[in-house]
Amino acid sequence: MGIKIIASNKKAYHDYFIEEVYEAGLALMGPEVKSLRTGKVNLKESYCRISRGELFVSNMHISPYEFGNRENPDPLRVRKLLLHRHEIEKLVRKVDEKGLTLVPTKLYFKDGKAKLEVGVAKGKRLYDKRDSLKRKEAGREVARAIKEYG
Repeated sequence: MGIKIIASNKKAYHDYFIEEVYEAGLALMGPEVKSLRTGKVNLKESYCRISRGELFVSNMHISPYEFGNRENPDPLRVRKLLLHRHEIEKLVRKVDEKGLTLVPTKLYFKDGKAKLEVGVAKGKRLYDKRDSLKRKEAGREVARAIKEYG
């Protein structure tokens, strides 16, 4: 079936250097999956944390399913992420040692299952952000010049 991207967190790539990514499953309720299929999700302010050997995503807004009943879950509830134990232990070591953080970067369906891409990230400083914008703008100018003369 392949991969169908639902949402991506562009702000994460602007605010952080993403060093490594992990694919995690999501523990969701039925109406949440239906909302994801309609694309009603926001990853902008979301973050991941490790608590008691389990990985959770917080502040990920999944809008209530419009045809659901009164049992629709809270849109901002904390959701469990499904990773292998050894992957979680590796993440714990990285976050503790190097002062890195865990940021959701992409949400997608893979073979009918909802997956969240979690990035191990290091925060950017203001001058790093400016440098990234300058490089992006230079790349656009080069592409325009090639298109114009090519």
